[in-house]
Amino acid sequence: MPHTRSSSRELRDVLPALPCSDAEPVFSAPWQARAFAMTLRLHELGVFTWAEWAECLGQTIREAQAAGELEYRDSYYYHWLAALERISANKGLVTDRSLAQRQNEWDIAARNTPHGQPIEIKR
Repeated sequence: MPHTRSSSRELRDVLPALPCSDAEPVFSAPWQARAFAMTLRLHELGVFTWAEWAECLGQTIREAQAAGELEYRDSYYYHWLAALERISANKGLVTDRSLAQRQNEWDIAARNTPHGQPIEIKR
């Protein structure tokens, strides 16, 4: 199923805090759009329902708030990414080890990339 305005509206219905403009998601960085697109694609493939996604994202946000983060608006997509990692692991798409390895690869690549240049993970 291709991404449509109706699927965006459906997602907006279950996630009223989703940053939107004219009912379309708003992103302040390319990685946010990529995380959003991956989530849409996994849903389209039937990996999870919007209700499952909303519960996972909500749990991630509640945990952050319980840890002392009172305002999540500025960090919404950080929570989104954490929830995407969580639900992907829960569904058996990735392992905690593979996620940790990729995060380490990203950290090394980011530290070794000059400011303003695209970050590339070298394997």
